[in-house]
Amino acid sequence: MIRLLVRLLVTAVAFAVAAWLVPGFDVEGGFLSLLWIALLFGVVNALIGPLLRLISLPLTAITLGLFSLVVNGVLVAIVAGLTDHLQVGRFWWTIVAALLISVISGAAGLVTGRSDGRAGNR
Repeated sequence: MIRLLVRLLVTAVAFAVAAWLVPGFDVEGGFLSLLWIALLFGVVNALIGPLLRLISLPLTAITLGLFSLVVNGVLVAIVAGLTDHLQVGRFWWTIVAALLISVISGAAGLVTGRSDGRAGNR
């Protein structure tokens, strides 16, 4: 449970950093809005993410994994469509924001423990 809360906080911080650095990628509201966006992103990523990754597997293989950035950008855009607290600008800035969110979340996952979310002994 604690690990889930830490991942939620890390994702919220990643969205805040992306909103700070990427033009046209804005989070409206405060800390609770960031937590809501992070929670919504986690749900969308868990429910829709695997389906999108499966459908885009041939393109991801052809582009040597680069198309996964587009899939992550689409997931961020879906979250923006589901909430009024997240505004995304142009498509490429959304991709840059998704890349930034992925890098920050992955790096924090390496520091705090397992980044893949699976339970297990270390």
